[in-house]
Amino acid sequence: MSQVPAARRALAVLRLLAGAPGPLPASAIARALELPRSSTYHLLTAMAEDGFVTYIPEEGRWGLGVAAFETGSAYLRHEPLERLARPLLRRLVDRVGETAQLGILHGAETLYLLKEQPPRHATLVTDVGVRMPAQLTASGRSMLAHLPPAQVRALFPGRFVDRTGLGPASLRDLRRVLSDDARRGWSMEDGHITEGFASIAACAFDHTGHPTAAITVTFRRDDHAEGTWPALADQVRTTAASLTTRLKGRPPAT
Repeated sequence: MSQVPAARRALAVLRLLAGAPGPLPASAIARALELPRSSTYHLLTAMAEDGFVTYIPEEGRWGLGVAAFETGSAYLRHEPLERLARPLLRRLVDRVGETAQLGILHGAETLYLLKEQPPRHATLVTDVGVRMPAQLTASGRSMLAHLPPAQVRALFPGRFVDRTGLGPASLRDLRRVLSDDARRGWSMEDGHITEGFASIAACAFDHTGHPTAAITVTFRRDDHAEGTWPALADQVRTTAASLTTRLKGRPPAT
């Protein structure tokens, strides 16, 4: 008997538990993955022996085990996202002659992981490791535009912060901007982070169509007439699509 189907079922269990809000009963796992109950119990028992899942007897539920945590930690140590994105950013910088960055959502903030820039370019406040309010950044908006409305609402329960007096000032304003961004396929901010600078961003997706990261190009506003911004956005979108491909991802269903 081939071990490949069993391996795929084990991976499906890990994905299901990783995406669930908490541990699940075996019956729910069997139902979600369309597996026989007996096969599900055998699979969970085998995975528990290797530490990838754990059984919580008081709740009668199964959750992720220590081995799954260790695997996730190893993933972070290897920095695969940054390694996959770095050559793409460098090529983008070569094509457009402006600073390019890789960012992810960290709660209601954008966290910048990578930056590539041409020589002798001005240093930006959005450096590696810096966090900015996601609703003000092009990268943050490009990812927020593809999240469910309820998740966006949960991320922004209170007063909106601003840096330059520009940008969405309420959830209603943000929703309108995100709707336009999702329809257009890219996001932009003009002076919302630093006066005189603008940014254009597009996001990359994982295998479920979930926004994983954003590619951003930032430039002095005076260096690019607004009429040229869509062409610049095409370059950014192409790079984001390449990252999606490298991540074995797919754009969300429209």
